[in-house]
Amino acid sequence: MRESLRKNKKGILIMLCSAVCACIGQLLWKISADVGVWMAFGGFVFYGMGALFMLIAYKFGKVSVLQPMLSVNYVLSLILGAAILKETVTTSKIAGIFLIMIGVICIGGGDRDD
Repeated sequence: MRESLRKNKKGILIMLCSAVCACIGQLLWKISADVGVWMAFGGFVFYGMGALFMLIAYKFGKVSVLQPMLSVNYVLSLILGAAILKETVTTSKIAGIFLIMIGVICIGGGDRDD
């Protein structure tokens, strides 16, 4: 039981890395609309790295736990959009992010059996 929990945590951590890479890739694609094709290429590199991390993560856990971890992408997108692209953060967006995080915590922390 303890080993499966450790394995699951490792899979979740790798899947979170996947979400971060995919989010950065998408941000670079958005920026490339203004600055050019090299930024788009960087976006493809990050997005591809995210896909590779995802494939690796599946070795360490259940898809029903790992796949929802990609929802962290929405949280990071809001943060990066506000910080880098100067997008507006509204109360409803914050509420939505809060609900997503509750869901991610419930799914990631609630799977104890293997």
